[in-house]
Amino acid sequence: MAHYMGRGVLAKAMVISIDKATAVRTFDKVQQHWKAAIAKLRRELAAADPMERPDLEKRLKFFEQTDMAVVVSSAQNEIEEFRKKGLDIATHRRRMAKEDLETKFKSADDPLRIVFVCAMWITGFDVPSCSTIYLDKPMKSHTLMQTIARANRVWRDKQNGLIVDYVGVFRNMQKALAIYGAAQGESQPEVSPVHKKDELINLLRETLSALTAFCLERKIDPAKIQDARGFERVKLIDDAVAALVVNDDTQRGYLSRAGYLDGLFKSLLPDTAANEFGPLCKVFRVIADKIRTEIPPVDIAEVMADIEALLDQSIGAEGYVMPPVADQGRYVDLSEIDFESLRDKFEGSRKTIEVQKLRAKLTFKLARMIQVNRTRIDFLEEFQKMIDEYNNGAINVQVFFDKLLVFARRLGVEEKRGIAEQLTEEELVVFDLLTKPEIALTGKEMADVKKVAKALLEKLKREKLVLDWRKQQTTRAMVLTTIKDVLDELPRAYTKELYETKCDTVYQHFYESYQGQGKSIPVVN
Repeated sequence: MAHYMGRGVLAKAMVISIDKATAVRTFDKVQQHWKAAIAKLRRELAAADPMERPDLEKRLKFFEQTDMAVVVSSAQNEIEEFRKKGLDIATHRRRMAKEDLETKFKSADDPLRIVFVCAMWITGFDVPSCSTIYLDKPMKSHTLMQTIARANRVWRDKQNGLIVDYVGVFRNMQKALAIYGAAQGESQPEVSPVHKKDELINLLRETLSALTAFCLERKIDPAKIQDARGFERVKLIDDAVAALVVNDDTQRGYLSRAGYLDGLFKSLLPDTAANEFGPLCKVFRVIADKIRTEIPPVDIAEVMADIEALLDQSIGAEGYVMPPVADQGRYVDLSEIDFESLRDKFEGSRKTIEVQKLRAKLTFKLARMIQVNRTRIDFLEEFQKMIDEYNNGAINVQVFFDKLLVFARRLGVEEKRGIAEQLTEEELVVFDLLTKPEIALTGKEMADVKKVAKALLEKLKREKLVLDWRKQQTTRAMVLTTIKDVLDELPRAYTKELYETKCDTVYQHFYESYQGQGKSIPVVN
């Protein structure tokens, strides 16, 4: 129990006992001490340094929610046999019968995190989130290899699995690897999948040294941050963040290295060798967490992909409202930004941090606006050009900030353009498809195009966008015919060639954005 709670990787574990009775007995012993261990963790949290509290709070919540179960095969008269040994199998058997424990344990986010087994689940059972195997049962050959494989999958923070060997099966492991680990036609495997902890320690030391050098090159002294206390430490961490978000390459380089280091360190826990690296690893982790917390992901391609997945989940004809999420700060109403106050804050702060915060907000807002109306892609190209200029050193942080402010104002105007045009968001998309690239139209002709856009949307949603319309050739043909009929009312400024192009463009829009039975594009609120 103490070993599992000391593991840095908050993942699942399997305890393999020599027989069923030992599995139940081990479960009972762990349960007996679990509450006391959690109480101790609460006391540590109450006395913890502010820098340590977030990690301790996360661990406490994890352990408080952790569920455990015994999973063993059934046998005749087992209740009586276990009772003679002072054990209760009936409670476990009821749970095994009523619950789908296998699915729960395989689910990475289910709180069933520790299972006590004997023979079940040790072969042919894939659980990537299982990080630790406690092996208290003699094994050899294929069974041993299969058991080891239960912990060898990479998952989230987990860089490698850990086998805790209580019975000395390592000698059998070498024999098993020689038989089952070698490539065909070879007597020995080229590379063993099992390594001693000394190799992990050396790799951790090398990675820590490389990340320290990375920071020192940017005038960040991790050792000085480690030794500092109170406000001085806070200031040094903020200075480090400002230096590490100066451009995308530096930020990504640091987060990648810090994440890898943290994974290695957690894999080593709770080995006492980790004490050598703990304080400095914590400095790097705190800096990385602060960057992720204060500056959300700013890669617009990734943000757009996330939004695309979200919007695909629920889209309705009555208009779609983006569901609430925990990070409400990313849902920005540009009209509510006080640009002068923002400029004052920028002048009196660490400029690289503030410019990246503004960029992150604009990234998320722009991504959502483009998902709703793909004709806004010009804004994305302009935005990306500014980012590239800054990352390449063509413009400094002050110029970049000024350009972002101007861009934010224009984006705010664009966001409200539908209201100015007296069009709904859905109607505006069709209107933009019909008028972009810009066409020379009189005021009356522009009004006529708006009428066509409204009429087309109403007719298609009312009559043609039936359930699964995209899957049948006849319904697809009817939608295209309706588009051609309605767009035939466009002003004479639309030549035959332009008319055909617009028909194809509008059809493609409806095919991509309208699932059928009235389902439509989202409305950004």
